[in-house]
Amino acid sequence: MGAAGRDFHVFNTYFRDNELYEVVAFTATQIPNIEGRKYPAILAGKLYPEGIPIYTEDMLVDLIKEHNVQQVVFAYSDISHEDVMHKASTALAAGADFRLMGPKNTSIKSSKPVISVCATRTGVGKSQTTRAVCKYFKQNGKKVVAIRHPMPYGDLSKQVCQRFATYEDLDLHQCTIEEREEYEPHIDNGIVVYAGVDYEVILREAEKEADVIIWDGGNNDFPFYHTDLSIVLADPLRPGHEVLYHPGETNLKMADVIIINKIDSANPADINIVRQNIEKVNPTAQVIEAASPISVKQPDMIKGKRVLIIEDGPTLTHGGMGFGAAFVAAKKFGAAAIVDAKPYAVGSIKETYEKYPHLDKILPAMGYGKEQMKELEETINRIDCDVVLSGTPIDITRVIKPNKPIIRIKYELQEIGQPDLKSVLAKFL
Repeated sequence: MGAAGRDFHVFNTYFRDNELYEVVAFTATQIPNIEGRKYPAILAGKLYPEGIPIYTEDMLVDLIKEHNVQQVVFAYSDISHEDVMHKASTALAAGADFRLMGPKNTSIKSSKPVISVCATRTGVGKSQTTRAVCKYFKQNGKKVVAIRHPMPYGDLSKQVCQRFATYEDLDLHQCTIEEREEYEPHIDNGIVVYAGVDYEVILREAEKEADVIIWDGGNNDFPFYHTDLSIVLADPLRPGHEVLYHPGETNLKMADVIIINKIDSANPADINIVRQNIEKVNPTAQVIEAASPISVKQPDMIKGKRVLIIEDGPTLTHGGMGFGAAFVAAKKFGAAAIVDAKPYAVGSIKETYEKYPHLDKILPAMGYGKEQMKELEETINRIDCDVVLSGTPIDITRVIKPNKPIIRIKYELQEIGQPDLKSVLAKFL
């Protein structure tokens, strides 16, 4: 059971070429249009010359019965502990075992130092933290390469190992908005990024040009590699979630360093809840406090205007957040009104609002393929507003053509007090 990420990795590291098992199917969820494909023979190994089919998760019970399935392996992230057990109950009731695979059986060892940046929930601030870690090593003369948690939403046979160093690489690999959100900022900072499907192949390629490797985590998943330093972010805007979501709590318990981000926008009582939970589950971790302050080049274009707000898609959807950086900017710089995007949504964008009813007014930057990008563009262009505030970390006009001005909202990690990242990273120089 997966979402085009850890499921493929677990297969590659444990089940591929393992004659003790027959893998009959993958199921897919969270990400639009990733089912109906095959895990291709080029990746599936000698036991699966025809590849392995990928179905929607709602077919799970039928697949268990049809294939007399004995084990269901759960392998995706950012899902509440309660929901994981509901899925376990479904598998058990259908007669199968329910299994979670841990780091010992699925982590790959590197010949280079590996520093991981992970989180307790999607949308906590991993990306700006990864950028800060990369910047530190680059400024100190180290060759640093980022390896990003997988987002293989296209032709899997062409995504075995991907290297991104230029914008042309993004076009070459036909990247989705979600991929661009993670790769573009690294490219802007002169950092090479690897991603894809086979993370053993990816690691060996990255090692050829790196002194230090940064695992740039996705969702709240734990790393695919053995790490020499584990940095994990916790979010006081979602207090308590750090011990309520899978596998975010795993990250919290494994962490060497825990960054409590968004200190500037959370209230003290919620920050204290996070601190108390850290003290309960990982009292030996170093705790860093940080903020992610926003910056805007044209704040005068926001004041008194009717604005449409676009935010990073995964943060709003399976991350469960109701707002992001663009909403904060609208409030800070005096927008007259936030225009409700929901009535104008078309196609899969409309379906996203139906699937995630907590979303209100704000438009998630959904772009898992060309068709969805067109629907996002159409939705934006139908909306009557003065200006669009974009909290997604890319220049969205590279992939869509809006008919109204777009203002980018940027944000970087700002550490507060001591300890800080420099104090924990210095030993790797």
